[in-house]
Amino acid sequence: MPPVRYLDRTTPPHITTLVLMTAVASICTNLFLPSLPGMAAEFGTSYAIMQFAVTGYLALTGFVQLLSGPISDRYGRRPVMIVALMVFILAGIGAAHATSLTGFFLCRAFQACSVVGFVISRAAIRDMVGREQAASMIGYVTMGMALAPMIAPTVGGALGDAFGWRSNFHALALAGTIALVIVWFDQGETNRHLSGSFRAQARAYPALLRSRRFWGYALTMMFASGTFFAFLGGAPFVGSVVYGLSATEVGMYLAITPMGYATGNGLSGRFAARMGLYRMMTVGALVTLCVMSLTLVTAAAGIAHPLGFFAFTFAIGLGNGIILPSANAGMLDVRPDLAGSAAGLGGALMTFGGAALSALASFTLSETSGTYPLIYCILGSSALCLACVLYTIRVEKRVRG
Repeated sequence: MPPVRYLDRTTPPHITTLVLMTAVASICTNLFLPSLPGMAAEFGTSYAIMQFAVTGYLALTGFVQLLSGPISDRYGRRPVMIVALMVFILAGIGAAHATSLTGFFLCRAFQACSVVGFVISRAAIRDMVGREQAASMIGYVTMGMALAPMIAPTVGGALGDAFGWRSNFHALALAGTIALVIVWFDQGETNRHLSGSFRAQARAYPALLRSRRFWGYALTMMFASGTFFAFLGGAPFVGSVVYGLSATEVGMYLAITPMGYATGNGLSGRFAARMGLYRMMTVGALVTLCVMSLTLVTAAAGIAHPLGFFAFTFAIGLGNGIILPSANAGMLDVRPDLAGSAAGLGGALMTFGGAALSALASFTLSETSGTYPLIYCILGSSALCLACVLYTIRVEKRVRG
């Protein structure tokens, strides 16, 4: 690979460009969350139906990842990213001007193209560096990316209170435009070994799908991120209904979790190459499970302040930030020649599982349930994550002798 030069599309993309690609995808999930109750009121529907803007979106991003990974293996990382951003910009403008719930959901579906940034950034990193270095680099990329969703709910809540919920989608279209300009001038092609055809890729798929290593890493990612998606599915309701917070206040409390994510990513960037993938994943899983268990204590004690729940969600982000870079690097190392496909398939599994947990959390909450259903969803997913980590380590040690 030639050395990286910023804004030179003949060289690999700069790390700031990779951060931007993933940041746009991440804020698309949570920028408008504080405005969900108001959106439901305007469209004359229930909160559970309006929540489909999150759960349905997550499910669609899974399908997009399944397609975009193999397509980028076949045609390259750069053209796939550029087309995805163009579609995302148009969809954001459409959502901002939607006059019906059906029209809004249709535009929201096309916004799922933003998730291509997750797939392409991880595949590009694996094109550029090896396994242990990839874990460290992914950690730094996602640490920078975490700053965007950290402030997005707060900004989105303030925009919603000041200008209405439609301003959130104008903001997303603007963010996509900025990303498109920078990607156009900076993202050089990193896939130097394009697949000959989709048929050739299909012949190589069974080896990837039969790999217990791949499934171990992929399921670890799915249940780790499941804790976060469950939180996204239930936290707006908990904040607005259980604690009676405004949209701006909900946005401020939602920012606690991404703060933990940024911290975990920073730790991964610094220590992943030194400690190894196995230790990082184990520590991350234990952190989430142990700390979030304390929320049962605060709920049973009847603590009425929002920090009695939201303060502990720092551990959700921290655990994800420690686990995901190492799990991603291990998954992409199973078949480096199918890095895009592995990133897409693993990302799809992570997203489908997350969508299911997000929907479960939102449908089980009620005005009388308190925070218990959401806590149980988060703890269940974190326990399964730890089990998958231990299984993956056992399989890896057998394979590597």
